[in-house]
Amino acid sequence: MCNRYVSPDTREIEAQWSIGRRNPVPWYRDMAPLRAGPILRAWQGDGMDLEVAQWGMIPRGSPERVPRMKPKPGQKQGARLSTNNARAERVATAWTFKWAWADGRRCLIPAVSFDEPNWESGRNEWWRFRRCDGTLWALAGLWDEWRDPETGEIVPNYTMMTINADDHPLMRRMHKPELDPKTKQPLPPEKQDKRSVVAIEEKDWERWLRGTVEEARALLQLTPVEEFDAGPLP
Repeated sequence: MCNRYVSPDTREIEAQWSIGRRNPVPWYRDMAPLRAGPILRAWQGDGMDLEVAQWGMIPRGSPERVPRMKPKPGQKQGARLSTNNARAERVATAWTFKWAWADGRRCLIPAVSFDEPNWESGRNEWWRFRRCDGTLWALAGLWDEWRDPETGEIVPNYTMMTINADDHPLMRRMHKPELDPKTKQPLPPEKQDKRSVVAIEEKDWERWLRGTVEEARALLQLTPVEEFDAGPLP
């Protein structure tokens, strides 16, 4: 999963995508769930539209901007849903994401870099991931719009796609190992579920934004390790 990334400014986005206009809505550079960040969507023929949206999908029919799970016995309120990442394996059936996936509301998420936790030392050490060619990441995402039932406000929102990375030589090193609930020891590698974001390469931008569901699913692949410029944060 990804809970931290650095978004580019308008100049950097214009240099890579030539959007042709500047969005008047400000956004965060240091992105965290529920903050507003830039996304790129299909727009008018073969163009792209720059939108500023909440990082965290708001399911259709949700009565609130920050959706919550139903309360468990003994809870006064339900826990907040974590919807900033969408697992590719479940995106077609998860009630939080399935409508956006089925309707082809896919987007590119521009990122200068993203961060992941490394626990190989026994404690959390943040690593930063950039592209080795110095360009921006175009991360695979889904977008939607939610209407506030009380005010009528339209709230654009998005989520970031993730896939299993157990076999990736770099990404499998990230995140805290999952523990056996009985022994409290790390599960063997084949039973872990290490995750990675999905980078969409320039040749595939159009197919991700406008292709069929089948074409989009075929793009949900791990990025080759040689494409990364990664290491611990100072």
